[in-house]
Amino acid sequence: MASLILPGRRGGLRDKLSRLHWPLIIVLTMLGGAGVITLYSVAEGAWQPWAMRHGLRYLAALALLIVMGLVAMRYWMTLAYPVYFAALAALAATPFIGETVMGAKRWIELGGLQFQPSEAMKIGIVMGLARYYHGLRAEQVSHILYLIPPALMIGAPVGLVFIQPDLGTALLLAATGVIVVFVAGLSWRLGVIGLFGAAAAAYGAYRFELLKPYQVERILTFLNPDRDPLGQGYHLLQSKIALGSGGLDGKGFMQGTQSQLKFLPEMQTDFIFTIFGEEFGFVGAVGLLLLYLSVILMGLSVALSAKSHFARLAVIGVTATFSLYILINTGMVMGLAPVVGVPLPLVSYGGTVMVTIMAGFGLVMSAHIHKDHDVLRSSDLL
Repeated sequence: MASLILPGRRGGLRDKLSRLHWPLIIVLTMLGGAGVITLYSVAEGAWQPWAMRHGLRYLAALALLIVMGLVAMRYWMTLAYPVYFAALAALAATPFIGETVMGAKRWIELGGLQFQPSEAMKIGIVMGLARYYHGLRAEQVSHILYLIPPALMIGAPVGLVFIQPDLGTALLLAATGVIVVFVAGLSWRLGVIGLFGAAAAAYGAYRFELLKPYQVERILTFLNPDRDPLGQGYHLLQSKIALGSGGLDGKGFMQGTQSQLKFLPEMQTDFIFTIFGEEFGFVGAVGLLLLYLSVILMGLSVALSAKSHFARLAVIGVTATFSLYILINTGMVMGLAPVVGVPLPLVSYGGTVMVTIMAGFGLVMSAHIHKDHDVLRSSDLL
């Protein structure tokens, strides 16, 4: 382990710790803290069952982030394919050994702990694609033969997650993969063709009834929430009411009527932004979004300063995944996107999602700490 953290070319552990990206750590911690206080409110002023666990999980995940950041980026490139294929194997095994939760097999239990392989795949797909494109020349990126491997690398996990079923995560994986491919240098002409193909595939999934009935209902409810105000559209309408009732400065901590009177489902996960907006108002919601924006901008800054293609693509992929979490979650609670069960990063309750996000930012931290000397070449691979 020491050889990973202390590569010898520059400084040791103390030198690396001095180069931690402290603004990023501070903002991530503020987001984790926002999750703790909101979960405390959702539980009606109790630390259990969510707030205390959320805080402790964040501290453990922060330690993971720092340790991953101390490891040189070239070692993460060496592990990129093993991480991808391990996550893919876990996804493939989920239908056979997974635990059924709320009608879907998404969880695997190991040693008394449950985790979602689809969450691990969000890091795996970023690392795998970044490693693949690191080894290509510029003229190969848009060549049709060289597009087959990334298409399979994206399509296989997306298909496995879709049949769990987990439409939200499948869409997030697909979008993340496409973003990495575009940033790697895919021509816009092929990109436009791909978008038309994706639209055709989406229509085909609907036309040939590949979507589950409840997924179709969610899409129809998104298009017209008033079509079933006491059924499928009820929770979305309640979410809008809660956000609107928060006004400019909110109803106050633990004073939200929609949350305290239990008008909303899954308040600790899917609809936690609604709770935050009702209690802290427009000002609080915008403040939270500005914290997210600052994390995204810091991620992009690290990507721009990276000296290797692998590090650049990995950081952009992690930042894109983080951004998509935010866009989908806030969009669905405001009626701007279908309700697909995507949590709000670091604020919603959930251990696997927490670890996934912080592990991703561990890669970002590694790229930042080693940006001055971690130029990756083929000879760096073990």
